[in-house]
Amino acid sequence: MPIGSAVHARTFALAESLNYREWSGFYAVSSYEAHHEHEYNAIRNASALIDVSPLFKYLVTGRDAVKLVDRVITRDAFKLAVGQVYYTPWCDEHGKVIDDGTVTRLTEDTFRWTAADPSLRWFTQNAIGLDVAIEDISEQVAALALQGPTSGRLLAAVADADTRSLKYFRMTRGTIAGVPVEISRTGYTGDLGYEIWMPWDRAVDVWDALMTGGRAFDIHAAGMLALDVARVEAGLLLIDVDFFGSKKALIESQKYSPFEMGLGRLVHLDTRPFVGRAALLEEQRRGPSQQIVGLEISWPAIEALYEKLGLAPQIASTASRTAVPVYRNGRQAGRATTTTWSPVLKKLIALATVSAPHHADGTALEFEVTVEAVRHRVPATVVKTPFFNPARKTAPIA
Repeated sequence: MPIGSAVHARTFALAESLNYREWSGFYAVSSYEAHHEHEYNAIRNASALIDVSPLFKYLVTGRDAVKLVDRVITRDAFKLAVGQVYYTPWCDEHGKVIDDGTVTRLTEDTFRWTAADPSLRWFTQNAIGLDVAIEDISEQVAALALQGPTSGRLLAAVADADTRSLKYFRMTRGTIAGVPVEISRTGYTGDLGYEIWMPWDRAVDVWDALMTGGRAFDIHAAGMLALDVARVEAGLLLIDVDFFGSKKALIESQKYSPFEMGLGRLVHLDTRPFVGRAALLEEQRRGPSQQIVGLEISWPAIEALYEKLGLAPQIASTASRTAVPVYRNGRQAGRATTTTWSPVLKKLIALATVSAPHHADGTALEFEVTVEAVRHRVPATVVKTPFFNPARKTAPIA
């Protein structure tokens, strides 16, 4: 049975809908109100506060800490500066992704590593022969995501920290309401945003300070439904939905390499050894057999299907995680894994796994739509992700 996270006392009081889901053994609010519209609008137009404490978190310390990180992830850990954050996948020996997450270099020999799934065993197995300690701090460190276009000014007003000069994927230290915090300019919304890390038993104090100080910035608590729409707009993948970790996949076809996930830019092959490098070198040579891409689906074509039946067009306001077939020239070429209506773009978009050679940008595909229990196909186009990429995400804070 799930338990409450570090700020459950606050999120429970705000959750009028009582709409929850389980996240890594914790209660996570799906939406605070009956509909997640206000929460999504806060992400895109104001400030949203999201409890992300259920993330798995690990502290890697010791003389060989950087060697362990470099051995496991696909990026060059020796190039990760103190105060910098990497988003990165890590693979098994066959070059298939086990998980993805962030690695923050807190000091020369200290790293904070986040993961969607438990990873302590894998990290420990790869630490053999190294002078390194790995500690699971998942229930010692809480995390809050402050996201949205007013989040930078809100944080500058509330935090005693140098946040105005904080660059994208960098972190700084300071205090909020007297609580020591670490603040990274990162997030899962594809917008301007921050993640705030603090002692688990002081998280409520930080939550209260942000909610009180955020009133002038139209802050709202936001749940998983709003976050799901925003992360699809940002082209960000969700484990067990858009891809499967290789340790949990039931069959080979459920496993993905970084190239298949569209993360080839994060694979630093060069000459450095890391787990899965040999397999990835071979895949780079021959090219991936499939790839996760963005799809734009023809809304006029969907409207026409409903119009023929005398119905108004219908589409769920929440992101759908039901796999939907995608076709090319009458034959199935893949599947959409997450589909959503984008309120900011006014488009129906999806993340989809498409087989080669049909995953090139601009490729015309067909997307399966069911209307009144009858299956139809409507035009869809492969597009670059992120679908939504505002300049404010990386721009200096005014």
